[in-house]
Amino acid sequence: MPRGSSRYGGTGMKVLSFADLTLPEPIGKAVRDLGFEEPTPIQSLAIPLMRDGRDVIGQAHTGTGKTAAYGIPLIERADPAGKQPQALVLCPTRELAIQVSEELRKLAKYRRGVIILPVYGGQPIERQLHALRAGVQVVIATPGRLLDHIDRRSISLAGVRTVVLDEADEMLDMGFRDDIEAILKKTPSDRQTVLFSATMSKEILDLAARFQHDPRTVQVMHDQLSVPKIEQSYFEVRESGKIDVLSKLLDLYDPQLTLIFANTKRRVDEIVSQLQARGYLAEGLHGDMNQSQRERVMGKFREGRIDILIATDVAARGIDVPAVDLVVNFDVPQDPEYYIHRIGRTGRAGKSGKSFTFVSGKEMWKLRDIQRFAKIRIALQSVPKEHEIYTRKAELLAQRVRDLIEEGKLDSETIRVQQIMGDEYTSLDVAAALLSLYAGSVSKSDK
Repeated sequence: MPRGSSRYGGTGMKVLSFADLTLPEPIGKAVRDLGFEEPTPIQSLAIPLMRDGRDVIGQAHTGTGKTAAYGIPLIERADPAGKQPQALVLCPTRELAIQVSEELRKLAKYRRGVIILPVYGGQPIERQLHALRAGVQVVIATPGRLLDHIDRRSISLAGVRTVVLDEADEMLDMGFRDDIEAILKKTPSDRQTVLFSATMSKEILDLAARFQHDPRTVQVMHDQLSVPKIEQSYFEVRESGKIDVLSKLLDLYDPQLTLIFANTKRRVDEIVSQLQARGYLAEGLHGDMNQSQRERVMGKFREGRIDILIATDVAARGIDVPAVDLVVNFDVPQDPEYYIHRIGRTGRAGKSGKSFTFVSGKEMWKLRDIQRFAKIRIALQSVPKEHEIYTRKAELLAQRVRDLIEEGKLDSETIRVQQIMGDEYTSLDVAAALLSLYAGSVSKSDK
């Protein structure tokens, strides 16, 4: 490992809390609003170095929390009194520039006067010119459009104290090296330069050697991942449709115990509320709960008094329930190792198990990273149709009926069926009507 580098390998690094990072209250409040429970490994490694003013090379993939890793120090240092850009983030694509801008704005929610502006091609330049004249502290830009503004003299980089190259390897692959070098030469020589990349190619190291001063390297590397042998599938789902799809899957597969993972505490509470409103026996588990509350919920789950538990990754540590039938990733996890830890909660002790992952929009990139790291293929599955759910419900009900008949304790029920039959209906008519009713074809929820 190079001198001055830090490596996270999944087990050897102390897990920090945001309290350990002593975030200023406006940023700490924004982090709490977002429901984050603890820093990701790349955040734990990079934030202290950036605060110290170090140049940093960060090796981390999409979905590891790297935006907040550089975003928190940038927002913390931004001076609302200065109207010229103080921090610059370069991104390879307009999509990433928009995404980074959205995340940084959430982190800067309570930092009054800190303005964050995305600058990219495909948007009318007049809108960007108007915002720049009003004053901006943090600019997130694609190289081409930024050079356009520099040529127009609508952006001055003379006051930039920190430059971040996000997805540096992708920018180089796209042929932006000359643009990047031209932009860096327009910034002060004593700036802080931070470079994030998924790979450490020779080109990346050459760029670092030319434009960084004694950089510290931080790497989030993953140990060999052991993938449980369970059935793994994913569903492409709109964010607004996740609860509906979850309900359909629960009805179709009828698992005895289901563990659902969400990325934030707020999300856990939302899922619990929505499932309870639909009549499911569900409760949540997250870091805001005290030990007695956690033990009460876990006791109910182990005993089957609730059959659905929704949890964050942090809260799920130490959960040991061998009979979980289904794991659902309501959100794609932030880290590939989290995915393995999550799905490993099912299929234990030789039993079969299933895991489903909901993928929405940009989360597809995270799923691809997971498959590449773990050397697995997660199959795309279509959302079940209403007739499939009805058929499955009927099959499950038929099996339960057979089991009850075998037990032979139906004397009182037999009398009720005879009363329904009267002189008009056969026992087959009554059985078919009951099957249709309880399989859901005439229930209000399916109309």
